[in-house]
Amino acid sequence: MTEISKHSSGHGHEGQIHIPANTAWPLVLAFGLTLSFGGILLGIWITVLGLLLCLISIIGWFRDVLPHESAEYVSVEVRPFVSETTRKVVDRIELPLLEHKPGELLPQATLIAGLKGGIFGGVAMAVVVMIYGQLIHGSVWYGVNLLGGAGVADWTNATTAQIAEFHWGWFLIALLIHSTASILMGLIYGAMLPMLPSRPMLLSGIAAPLIWSGLLYAGMGIINPAMNSRISWPWFLVSQLVFGLVAGWVVAHDENFKRIRKMPLAIRVGLEVPGLIQENHQGESH
Repeated sequence: MTEISKHSSGHGHEGQIHIPANTAWPLVLAFGLTLSFGGILLGIWITVLGLLLCLISIIGWFRDVLPHESAEYVSVEVRPFVSETTRKVVDRIELPLLEHKPGELLPQATLIAGLKGGIFGGVAMAVVVMIYGQLIHGSVWYGVNLLGGAGVADWTNATTAQIAEFHWGWFLIALLIHSTASILMGLIYGAMLPMLPSRPMLLSGIAAPLIWSGLLYAGMGIINPAMNSRISWPWFLVSQLVFGLVAGWVVAHDENFKRIRKMPLAIRVGLEVPGLIQENHQGESH
């Protein structure tokens, strides 16, 4: 190391560098989000608890970074670096310099693609669910009500004929659950797929749907036994594969995604890599 980095708002001393301070708020926020959506099936008070945890964690996380980022100082030993080689000629790999930090480049470009992928994938999955309802139960609303009716108190007493009918309440609940899950999964695709070294469609279209379908299959009997007794798992798996393939295709064919995929892996995962990020005259990357 040839320079010592100091925190702009801290009191670092010579021979020290600053690193971000440890914080548990991201884990609390993730747990709060899980409870918020889990409450759709488990009860309104679980959702209220989840939203309360989300609010507390967001406030705590913001206080860790605003108005000044919390940091810890670590002592280092400065050693001058001297590059030596026995070769007479050194070949250098020429890489194009980026004009932005990785954090400024990736989210705006790929999350929009993920949002579109989640919307199109959700529509495609809904079509499969309606086809299943029409072919198996003679009603396009059966699969919709199966999802929406899971949150209704008297759902366990409903007959197959009642589930096959249209219900405004069940439809709105199903629309909320399906839209939220599809958009969130699309955003995850948009954020994660650019970081994969190769074959993003293999993960998004096949591997990921198989994984979350297996987890739901293993846990649905505990989460919602009534729904588990009526759901058709082969059709459920088909609908998830269709979502993954459509959402992954939309993300993978986005122009911003293609442009980012051509960059080195270190840049795609958001690392600050010397030599790949354009630096200004003050020595700070921009």
